[in-house]
Amino acid sequence: MEQISSDLWVTETENPFPGLTTRAYLWTRPDGNVLFYNTTLAGELDRMAELGGVAHQYLSHQDEITSTLATVKQRFGAKLHIHGSEAHLVETTSVDDPFTERHTALGDMQVIPVPGHTPGSTVYLATISGRRHLFTGDTIVRGENGWWAGYIEGHSNRESLLEALDVLAELNPEVIVSSAFMGASGVTELAAGAWPDAVDEARRGLLSGQQITP
Repeated sequence: MEQISSDLWVTETENPFPGLTTRAYLWTRPDGNVLFYNTTLAGELDRMAELGGVAHQYLSHQDEITSTLATVKQRFGAKLHIHGSEAHLVETTSVDDPFTERHTALGDMQVIPVPGHTPGSTVYLATISGRRHLFTGDTIVRGENGWWAGYIEGHSNRESLLEALDVLAELNPEVIVSSAFMGASGVTELAAGAWPDAVDEARRGLLSGQQITP
């Protein structure tokens, strides 16, 4: 794992298919660490153990469901959180929090369902190391040539994804942390006022028929 701020660590990369890279992120907290997304790399779980384990695991959508979820729960006693519309897809362990509504968790973290990429896609807005981090899953990602909405033909709903972008535009993140990404990194530090333009760029691409091709 690599430390990217005083309270945030990132796992080694995985490549589910050519051109796409995924990583998971561990938020270290006095009240219990939080793992965003998922990793299948056993060595990364060993490092998480050294950092205090995992109290909560938050998934952004169904593509992050693997048998590793059971390992994380068994090893650390982690509570698993995923949108209720996709909770039934978790077959190797139990889901502790099949949420359906926007709410606040762990003090002041916002849990924000944004269906579109998949029916249960969810983003998380948390203040980490003094900065507002938005964990976007695959709903919006930064590619090598700009911002993309996470639309995949036959997998996503274009109209719902456009509505999701409207929700994201109202947020005020300082750092974007996507699950999958194209390019060098899934972490993007935003300049002041840059987020609305990023969302608009993704929206224009979606309206023009742009999509991610697995």
